[in-house]
Formats: sequence, C-alpha cells, structure tokens
Amino acid sequence: MRRRRFLSSVGEAGGAALVTTLFGPETIRNVEAAAQRTAGTSPEDLARDENYWSEIQQAFSVTRSIINLNNGGVCPSPRMVTEAFVRYIWESEEAPVYTMWQILQPRKENVRQRLAVVFGCDPEEVALVRNTSEAMEILLLGMDLQSGDEILTTTQDYGRMLTTIRQRVRREGIDLKFIQIPTPAETDEEVVEGFRGAITDKTRIILMSHQINLTGQILPVKAVCDLARERGIEVMVDGAHSFAQFDFKLEDIGCDYFGTSLHKWLLAPKGTGMLYVKKDKIPKIWPMMPAPERMDEDIRKYEEIGTHPAANFVAVGEAITFHNTVGAKNKEARLRYLKDTWADRLSALPNTELHTSRNPRLSCAIGNINLTTVEPPRLRDYFWEKHHIIVTPIMHEEFQGLRITPNLYTTMAELDYFCNVYEDVARNGLPKSA
Repeated sequence: MRRRRFLSSVGEAGGAALVTTLFGPETIRNVEAAAQRTAGTSPEDLARDENYWSEIQQAFSVTRSIINLNNGGVCPSPRMVTEAFVRYIWESEEAPVYTMWQILQPRKENVRQRLAVVFGCDPEEVALVRNTSEAMEILLLGMDLQSGDEILTTTQDYGRMLTTIRQRVRREGIDLKFIQIPTPAETDEEVVEGFRGAITDKTRIILMSHQINLTGQILPVKAVCDLARERGIEVMVDGAHSFAQFDFKLEDIGCDYFGTSLHKWLLAPKGTGMLYVKKDKIPKIWPMMPAPERMDEDIRKYEEIGTHPAANFVAVGEAITFHNTVGAKNKEARLRYLKDTWADRLSALPNTELHTSRNPRLSCAIGNINLTTVEPPRLRDYFWEKHHIIVTPIMHEEFQGLRITPNLYTTMAELDYFCNVYEDVARNGLPKSA
C-alpha cells in the first residue's frame, strides 16, 4: 500500500522518470544514456546520428519481418509503455472494484497534468478521451447550432468529422461549406485567403486539421484562428497527427478547441486521446454522454462514459516520459529527416508526383507520393504481397498517391529497401506476375 500511495502521488516528469527507473524496463535507461551522450547536439545534427537512433529503435518491440510505413493510422508503443500497460491491467484485475477505481483511476489526474504541460494549457482544460474522433465528435455534436448556421472546413478534412457534420445537416438543417487548398500548399497565405474568402455572416465554426492526414500538409492554424477571432468565429482543430509529431504549444496555434489521438505520435496505448476545451467554453459544449448538472463547468464531464479501463490511460504517463526523454525537437527533426530521405530520392523519378511540401514549416513525418503509371491500391498490394512493406493508398477526388509514414523505430536500411522497390517499379513497371 505504501508503494501504491507513492506511485499515485509522484509529480511531473521527474517523478514519472523515477517510477520508470525503479519499476520499469531497462530500455528507458538506455534511451536516457543515449540522450546524455548527445546532449548539446543540435536536433538537425542528431537527426543524422544513426548510432543514437539505433538506441531509440531498440526501445521498440516491433517485428523486422515487416517494413511498416503506415504509422499514420496507429503507432506501436515503446516496450516500456506496453509493459507498463500490461502491469496496470494485472493490477486492475486484483480487485477491479477497488484497484481500478480507487488505485488506478486517481492516477489519471497525474496524466492530465503532464499532458497539459506538453500541450501548454491548464490541466482543467484537458479531458482524457479514447481518440481524436471522440474528441472532435464531442465538439461537433455538443455545440448548440441553429438551422442555417454554417460550419466551414476544407475538402481534405478527415472523413469521420465530415460524416459527423453531415448528420447534423440532415437532422438540424445546419450548413456545411468547403474550401479547396492546393496539394501541396506552399505558402500560408493561400490557405488563409481561402478561409477569408469563404467566411459569411452565417459562419459559426471553422473546423480545420492542424496536419492533413492525407498528405502531411501542416496548415497555418494560428493565422486562421486570428482571422476567425476578429469575426467572432470559433475554431476547432483536429490535431490527430500534429500532437507529439512536431514541437508546438497551444500558444503557437491559439485555437478554442483541440482534439488528438495519443496512440499516434505520442506512442501511447491504443484507445487513448486528448480533448482540449478552453476553460470559459466548457459550459457551452454538451458532453456526448450526459453528465450531472454539477459538472457543467468541469472538463471531466466529457469522460462520463460509464465503466471503462484505466490501465491504458495511466500508461500514457510512460509514453510522456519516453517522449520527453527523446526530446520533442529531436523527435521532430528525426521524423522530418526520415520523410526527406525517401522524398528526396523518389520525387525526381519519372512519372512521379510529390503531394507534400518540402518546406520544413509545412510538413514533417508524413508524405504522399504518386506514381502516375500504377493505381495506388495496386501498388499497395504489390508492396505488401511481394515485399511485406505496408503503405497506404490515398484516393481523393482531387489527387491520389501513397501515404508514407515512417517512425522513430524505422531504420535507414528499411527506407533504403522501400526506395529500391519503388525505383524499380517507376523505371520498369510492375512485374507481369504482380
């Protein structure tokens, strides 16, 4: 019981690191040692240090019989996170009515505090939810709107969010309006001007992705938020891919609402997400599952979903420790370097279109490339069936291609092999047997 009280009461990053060191796997010690050896190295130089990243790669338990270049959907967790998750599950099973609710559930408050530090907001503005879809649906379904009110977004916004809005269109008669953005957009101004030109007196909400999942395009959220605020319009930001992929804080984007999946680039357990609601706006957003009136101003009203596991949310703490140990800026630089490595090599090939900006402000880990001579689904099948490489075909009415998303555990040998296969197809076509 003394140990449990200690675990429940540890503080921010230092306390969590201590817990991991005392009770966690050896891998985090190796990561910490590698970080100490490279202290003082710029993120850009460190991004090219394969000895350092080899230590980071060993922190994952991924198979090397598959080359996984679809980390945009969901990411594997470092071993220390998975082992903590399993440990917390077993702790839950000791006596769930007590250990899950009285021991593990309170530790979510520490996770809430630490997520607030990473994002740069008040902990009382952070709700722990299951994924970005749940976070954004809470916002889109919880906002009071009238028939004729307008939501403005882009044609490249995430499909589930558009489905959510279209349900409100059918039920309540609100309006959904789109703008198109270039693929890729090479300046902030062309995106901002697109929103500026589409705003009307009926516009109540702007919904925008911080980073578009289809191409990896990073949108100028702060500029759009400033524009919207001048007109009394609120901005909901889908940060499914941006959070913990590249380094930013709330003050850098200035939005009213933000949702993300922690099982993507934070590398947390599956089924964990974060919802940010600006404190003075909490009372106006209804939760999807009803909460008592006394919780109207409490961010936790969005967590009132009935009995659910606590282990996955508590293990987010280990994911934050791993993220902080690697360093947000170092992580961003490495992910961008991996994207640039394959994009530099392949974008000059014949019949190839790169749909992702090479401007480092406008892209990071995610890229989209199209070989015009082969349909993306067919090329995806070839990569998997013949080479056990996982890539994602993107078929959009404005463009198509393969989405390529390496991660920290991706080796340069794996990227080289992927590039070799792509180059062979670009120059020689698919084998007749494919």
